[in-house]
Amino acid sequence: MRALTLAIALAASVALFATGAQAQIYKSVDEQGRVTYSDTPPPDSDSEAVDLQPTNTTPSTPVPTRSPAQPETEQPAASAPKVAITAPGNESTIPMGGGIFDVAASVTPTLSAGQTLQLHIDGEPWGEPQASGSWHLENIFRGAHDLSVTLLNAAGEAVTQSESVRVYVLRPSIQ
Repeated sequence: MRALTLAIALAASVALFATGAQAQIYKSVDEQGRVTYSDTPPPDSDSEAVDLQPTNTTPSTPVPTRSPAQPETEQPAASAPKVAITAPGNESTIPMGGGIFDVAASVTPTLSAGQTLQLHIDGEPWGEPQASGSWHLENIFRGAHDLSVTLLNAAGEAVTQSESVRVYVLRPSIQ
């Protein structure tokens, strides 16, 4: 209880000084030894004025002024496009089933007009080139397979290729 009273009193004194008010604080102790703080001295009680130290303050840091923006004379060099397979992760295992899973790829910067993506499984093109970065695969044989995606320009020429991702397809077999 004593700690709670002290905490409240200290919070009140901090609030007073934070607002810039300069009030006198009084400390009093009752017959049971409980200490209380107040901004007015309690009647019929011995109280003493508490000398509070000034609050530490730091002046704000001046904000530098900006010079007017200069127009760029040269366009920044365009970064080379990057293709990455985002799903499935490298060394993923496709659980028992019909060899069904999805492949997702991202391209940075985004595809421009005429550009397409070609999925490769074990080095062979899978399906037709497309503008979407997602493929739904079915009936992929069991075993390890290396996936990659190639970015093609409007003429169908390879611009860049993703790093290869290896997946392991588990499928039931009859033996």
